[in-house]
Amino acid sequence: MKRLMKIKNYKVLLTALLLLAGSAVLLAADAAPAAAPAAAAVAPAAAPAAAAIAPVSKVNTGDTAWVLASAALVMLMTVPGLAFFYGGLVRKKNVLSILMQCFAIMCLISIHWVVIGYSLSFGPDVGGKGLIGSLSWAFLNGVGLEPHDFYATTIPHQAFMIFQCMFAVITPALIIGAFAERLKFSSFCVFTLLWATFVYDPLAHWVWANGGILGTAGGMGALDFAGGTVVHINAGMAALAAVLILGKRKGFPEKISPPHNLPFAVLGAGLLWFGWFGFNAGSALSANGLAASAFVVTHIGAAIAGITWAVMDYIFNKRPTVLGIITGAVAGLVAITPASGFVTLAGAFGVGIGAGVICYLSVAFLKPRFHYDDSLDAFGVHGIGGIWGAIATGIFATTSVNSGGANGLLYGNPGLLWIQIKVVLITMVFSFVVSFILFKLVDAVMGLRVSDHEERIGLDLSEHREAAYTILE
Repeated sequence: MKRLMKIKNYKVLLTALLLLAGSAVLLAADAAPAAAPAAAAVAPAAAPAAAAIAPVSKVNTGDTAWVLASAALVMLMTVPGLAFFYGGLVRKKNVLSILMQCFAIMCLISIHWVVIGYSLSFGPDVGGKGLIGSLSWAFLNGVGLEPHDFYATTIPHQAFMIFQCMFAVITPALIIGAFAERLKFSSFCVFTLLWATFVYDPLAHWVWANGGILGTAGGMGALDFAGGTVVHINAGMAALAAVLILGKRKGFPEKISPPHNLPFAVLGAGLLWFGWFGFNAGSALSANGLAASAFVVTHIGAAIAGITWAVMDYIFNKRPTVLGIITGAVAGLVAITPASGFVTLAGAFGVGIGAGVICYLSVAFLKPRFHYDDSLDAFGVHGIGGIWGAIATGIFATTSVNSGGANGLLYGNPGLLWIQIKVVLITMVFSFVVSFILFKLVDAVMGLRVSDHEERIGLDLSEHREAAYTILE
């Protein structure tokens, strides 16, 4: 019976994927008549195309090289960075399930992004409402090798697209930290695609797209340089929804083992830190002074938060820990993300100290107080850290770093702080409510959680019929 249920679940997954692809094909077909004349006009000139593309004056080769390298760095954050970080923190019977989920997200969301995700997130606004992009860029229709006139005007449009793709990949991967060790793989895949379509894509449009309702290009004026709201608060609130719906792991907290491989987690944290330079400094979308500034404050913010967490460990537990300092560093990276293109070194100190203290208190006191099982602290680090980072941007931002931004509270503009708070609240409510609904929907159709028996033996064997380690009795 269980085997039949699994077969049925995979049929549902396959059907969902086919429907997604079919819908996009139909939409692309609708756009085909307009595209056909253009294709016909280009065809005769196919031979000299390379010569025509190469000398396009608007493309800056330095900027392009930096953004492409940054896209690769952000990819590294998910696989193997986050995979090793989360994989080292779970029990040894579940490590492969974490690696599989991270790798699957890389594949699924990359396909989703080029089919409809990029168009929904950054495509021409539907109806001028600032809520969602149209599907006119589905299958990268119209997304070419020349710069767009609004998005990153010195690099090929496709370079900007693939850079943003890596953000779309890592965001749902962060949610894995909440439901680790108890979610069915088939349900995970379906939820991930739904979440990317109905939560990530709209929010990215609201904050970063031309005309988005929350951003600086015709919206409320919220500052989010590299993803405090779109990535971290968004993933953190989805993580909280997952925790509340799935419930606790069997035996939590008394019978849950400590991390099975801290060296893996340290390796993962180091790769995350390394990749985060592409995440934040790459968001300057140019090889310039702003990128250098974002690089510096990203590094220092992480360093300050890591040391702050170690100090908090010493104050409350009488000893600093490896797990504590790497968690603190990640919290600092999360918090500095929205502020990285707007704050000075002094601002980075403030953001980093706040991240170390606030996220520590969330993980060490808030979670035990309310008895929720956020397995790897996705909400406590990414959700809470993202909230603090977005609010801190409204405190420490200054136009002396980025003239395209705004001054914050400490530079005479309390209005920005209020804008940041409002956008944080909007993001929290939107992400939590829609994520909760999507989890409930998937649970009703195919079930979310593995059986008690499967959870006891571990997801590596029950879901994938593989084992990370060979143990000789």
